Amino acid sequence: MTDTTTTHVVDTVANAIETPEREQPYAALGLKEDEYLAIREILGRRPTSGELAMYSVMWSEHCSYKSSKIYLRQFGQKVSPAMKKNLMVGMGENAGVVDVGEGWAVTFKVESHNHPSYIEPFQGAATGVGGIVRDIISMGARPVAVMDQLRFGAIDNPDTARVVHGVVSGISFYGNCLGLPNIGGETYFDPVYQGNPLVNALSVGVLRHEDLHLANASGAGNKVVLFGARTGGDGIGGASILASDTFSAGGPTKRPAVQVGDPFAEKVLIECCLELFRDKLVEGIQDLGAAGISCATSELASNGDGGMFIELDKVLLRDPSLTAEEILMSESQERMMAVVKPELLDAFLAVTAKWDVETSVLGEVTETGRLVINWKGEEIVNVDPRTVAVDGPVYERPVAYPTWIDALQDDSASVLPRPTTGDELREQTLALLGSANLADKGWITDQYDYFVGGNTALAFPDDAGMIRVDEESGLGFAIATDANGRYCQLDPKQGAQLALAEAYRNVAASGAVPVAVTDCLNFGSPENPEVMWQFSQAVEGLSDACLELEIPVTGGNVSFYNQTGDTPIFPTPVVGVLGVIDDVARRIPSGWQDEGENIYLLGTTREELDGSAWAGTIHGHLGGHPPAVDLAAERSLADALHAAAQEGLISSAHDLADGGLAQALAESVMRFGVGARVWLTEIEERDGVDAATALFSESTARVIVTVPREDDVKFRGLCEGRGIPALRIGVTDAEVGAQPVLEVQDLFTIGVEELRGVHRSTLPEHFGPTVA
Repeated sequence: MTDTTTTHVVDTVANAIETPEREQPYAALGLKEDEYLAIREILGRRPTSGELAMYSVMWSEHCSYKSSKIYLRQFGQKVSPAMKKNLMVGMGENAGVVDVGEGWAVTFKVESHNHPSYIEPFQGAATGVGGIVRDIISMGARPVAVMDQLRFGAIDNPDTARVVHGVVSGISFYGNCLGLPNIGGETYFDPVYQGNPLVNALSVGVLRHEDLHLANASGAGNKVVLFGARTGGDGIGGASILASDTFSAGGPTKRPAVQVGDPFAEKVLIECCLELFRDKLVEGIQDLGAAGISCATSELASNGDGGMFIELDKVLLRDPSLTAEEILMSESQERMMAVVKPELLDAFLAVTAKWDVETSVLGEVTETGRLVINWKGEEIVNVDPRTVAVDGPVYERPVAYPTWIDALQDDSASVLPRPTTGDELREQTLALLGSANLADKGWITDQYDYFVGGNTALAFPDDAGMIRVDEESGLGFAIATDANGRYCQLDPKQGAQLALAEAYRNVAASGAVPVAVTDCLNFGSPENPEVMWQFSQAVEGLSDACLELEIPVTGGNVSFYNQTGDTPIFPTPVVGVLGVIDDVARRIPSGWQDEGENIYLLGTTREELDGSAWAGTIHGHLGGHPPAVDLAAERSLADALHAAAQEGLISSAHDLADGGLAQALAESVMRFGVGARVWLTEIEERDGVDAATALFSESTARVIVTVPREDDVKFRGLCEGRGIPALRIGVTDAEVGAQPVLEVQDLFTIGVEELRGVHRSTLPEHFGPTVA
C-alpha cells in the first residue's frame, strides 16, 4: 500500500509534517484529487499513510453515501406522527428498531454484497449474510431469521451457473451454520445483471425494549475493546475499491478485496454478545464491517464524546506481516468493538474467555475530540473523527432525463398479439409458469433450512416469511421483500412505489399489519447523470409512498456502480416491509387446503401488460408504462385482509403480481395439491377486459382469497362495508378422474402434476438436480 520494501517504514504524523510534498497513492485508494486536497486542508498538512487509508475507505461511496445523501434526507423529512409512533431507532444506526408490543422490539435491515459476490460468489454471499447479522447483534438483539434478494444474468449463460452455485452455497452455508432460518426472498434472472449480479441480504432480530444498544463511545476513561476473530489480509479496501467502482469490461480482478467468513466463529460471537448485553457489561458496541477498524473507531468516537486513543499494535493478527494501514483497512469478518467501563472490564473479559472469543483492549475514550492511533509508540493518526465518519464530501451530481426513455415508454405492449383460444391461453400459462423468473425456486430454497429455531410460522413459498416472537402470546412478525427492475427501467418513480406496494400487500396477505420499511437501492454509476435521474426519481417515489401508507423507512443501503463498462443494471430498489401479527396462529397461507371453498378476486383488473412477465416471456418485450399505483386501494385492501384474518373468514390469500391471475391460481393449486374450477366471464364483463388480460394483467391492489362456505355472507359484507371490489371467480375442488386440476371454464384444464412438472423443471435443467 505505501512501501513495498521488506522493512515497512511507518509513516508517522511527525513524518507527515516534515515531508509535505511526498507523493501519495490517493487515486489507487479510490480518492479523487479534489477529495485528497480537501483532506490536506482539514488536517493542515498531508495525511499520513494510515490517515489516507482511513479517509479513503470512509469517504468511499459505499461508506459515506456522498452521492445519495441529498436524496435520502427525504426519508427523514416526509414523516407523519403516526410513522414515529412505534419507531424506536430510525436511520443512522446499524439497523432500525420497531416496537411490536408486549415489551418486544424487532430490528431489521437489508444490505448489498453485490461486487464481492461476482468475483468470489461463495465468500461474497456468505460474508454478506455474516455482515448483516452482525448489524442486528450490535443493536442488542438476537438474530432470528435471514432472507436474500438475488439477481443473476440470463439463466442459460454459462457464467450464470458459476455465480448461482457459489452464491446459493455461500448463503446456505453461512445461514444454516448460524442456525438462522431463511424465510423468504426473491430470485430473478435477466441479461442486464450478467456482469453485475445483485446479492442483497436481510436479517431480522428480536429484543426486549430494555436491551437496546447503540453505537457510541461515551465516558472518558472507558476502555475500547476489540473481540472476535483475528484480523487478516482479507477484504482490504473492499468498501473503497471494490464496492465503489464499476467493473471494467475485462471482468473481475479484485479477489483480495473479498472477505472470508467463518459462521461458527460468528455463532459463538452472537452468544457471547448476548451474554455481555444480559449482564450489562457494554456501554456502546459496533460491528466491524465495511472499512473495519477505520469505521468502528471513527463512528464510535463521532457518536460519543468525540475522542478516542487506540494502540493499533495491540490488534490480534492472523497475518503478522500486515502493515498498520492494512490493519486499519482490513474487512476481516466476525469482529466487534465494544466500549466498556474500566470497573466492568474484568467481568467483560471473563465472558469472552468463557466463550473462547479472543479479545484485546486497544485503548480508551478521551475528551480530546480527536481520534489518535499509535503504532508501536508512534502517532500515525490524529484526526477529528467527525471529518472521517460524518462530515465527508456531499455531492450534487449532475442529473439528466434519459434520452431513450420516451421511446421506451411509447413502445407499449398493447400492440402485441394476444392469445384468444383456449389452447393458446393454456400454452402461454404454462410458458409463464416455467419461465426463469416465475419457475419454482425450490432448487435454491431447498438448500436453506427454514424451520431451524422452531419459530417459523410461514416461509417459502408463501407470500411473506413469518416468525413467532413470543411463545406464550403467539406475537409474531411477517416480512416480505420485492423489486421489479423491469418496471423501474420504464419508470423508476412508479417502479419504486410498485415494489413497496407489492411487499406491503404480501405482508397483508399473511394476516399481519405492515408497520415499517427497509430498502436496498441498487443502481448503476452515480457519475452517469441518467442513473442519478433514475435514483432521484426512485427515492422521491418511495419516500412519497411511505408517507401516504404511513410506514417509516428505518434504514437501508445504497449500492451504486452496478454496471459493466457503460451499461448500468436496471434500477433495482429492493423494498422490505415488516408487519406485526398479534398471534401467528391466525396466519394465512398462500394456497388453499380444503375443497368446496369459494375463490374471490379482490380488486380491479385493468389492461396493464406493459413491463409484465407475459410481455417479457412470450414476446421478449419491454416497453410502455408500468401498472398504475393506487396506495389508497392497497391500504384499504390490507385493512380488509387483516379484519378478515382476525375474524377467521379466509383460509388462504395470495397476492397478484408477476404473471397475474394465471400465475397466482397455478401457485395456489400447487401449494397443497387441491384443484380449482375458475371462470373469467364476470371479470371480463365487470372490468371490460379480454381473457388474456384477465389472466396475465399485472394490475395492483389485487389478491385472491378462499372463503369457507359458512363464512361467505359475512365475508361479502366485510368487503362491501369497506368498499373492496370482490368477485367470486371459482371454487376449490376441481378434479378430473382422481387428479386435482386447474380448470378455467370453457378455455382450458391443466392437471396439478403437469403444473408442477413445468414449474419445477426449469432450474434443475440449468443447474443440476435439486438438493434432496
